[in-house]
Amino acid sequence: MKKSLKNNYTDILKQIITEIKSARVNAARRINTTMIQAYWNIGQKLSNEKIEKGYGGNVVERLSIDIKSEFPDIKGFSPRNLWDMKRFYEFYSNADIKLRQRVAVLPWKHNLIIMDKIKNIPEAKFYIESALEMDLTRDVLLNFIKANAYKNTKKPKLNNFKKTLPEHLQEQADEILKSSYNLGFLGISKSVKELELERRIIDKIKLFILELGKGFSFIGNQYRLTLDNEDFFVDLLFFNRVLKCLVAIDLKIGKFRPEYVGKMNFYLGLLDDKVKMQGENPSIGIILCADKTNVKVEVALRDVNKPIGIADYKLQLPEKKLKELISKELNIKEEKK
Repeated sequence: MKKSLKNNYTDILKQIITEIKSARVNAARRINTTMIQAYWNIGQKLSNEKIEKGYGGNVVERLSIDIKSEFPDIKGFSPRNLWDMKRFYEFYSNADIKLRQRVAVLPWKHNLIIMDKIKNIPEAKFYIESALEMDLTRDVLLNFIKANAYKNTKKPKLNNFKKTLPEHLQEQADEILKSSYNLGFLGISKSVKELELERRIIDKIKLFILELGKGFSFIGNQYRLTLDNEDFFVDLLFFNRVLKCLVAIDLKIGKFRPEYVGKMNFYLGLLDDKVKMQGENPSIGIILCADKTNVKVEVALRDVNKPIGIADYKLQLPEKKLKELISKELNIKEEKK
């Protein structure tokens, strides 16, 4: 093997492996889409025939046996799954065509989780889009739902993006910023210092990026900025591929204080001057606090010239809420038995 070919061999191998993996993923997606279309058609047939539990249970039991006899090598046609297909069709039958197309590429078990937990189309659409855009596993999708991610996105968002960002970025930035973040995955059950909070986030950076939303890539923590021979440090620095800008996050363990905005405004100025590359959009700051009041935030942001958003976070679900979720899970399992 020639020396030049030896040097390139690793790159060639990596490219081929990537190509094969991509082909396998695409093939799996096509198979999934085809099967879900079949599930939709079967559910439609059962719905149109008005087969209901009771006498209809005998019909579905017999269908399951006969289908398994005809296709012994294919799984997924148990009586329960046939009922789920009917439920699947009826849940989405009045949804718009775009949503039905998105549902068709979502894995079946993801669809079941959403149907089990969500009872209306707008909320289901939010979780479908989140699962597809962020490639959520079933467990993470379930945690999203339990953390009421949909409701959190509906809370008023506190930022100054309309005054500080170009018009074409304002809506995008507002959509990406949440009003509240759930950091329950950090496993913190008592008061901690900011550095400990940061350390926990770094240890579980993949989960934190999923919680942030689409397009985030992690650059580093305690990111050094130097001005006039003095060092300053950004707690967490990201790049967002959708907004094409740096995103600085400042972590605070207590309530929001107006002086936090001045500090973030200063950091964003340094990032724009020293780190932002040509063609990138203005850097954005997010201040994460344990609590905030709208009035203080609005006044603090009033005369600031850099784009900053203020959000709060939850470290764990309230005990009452946890008990409700556990009770609900046990009831669902009992009903399925």
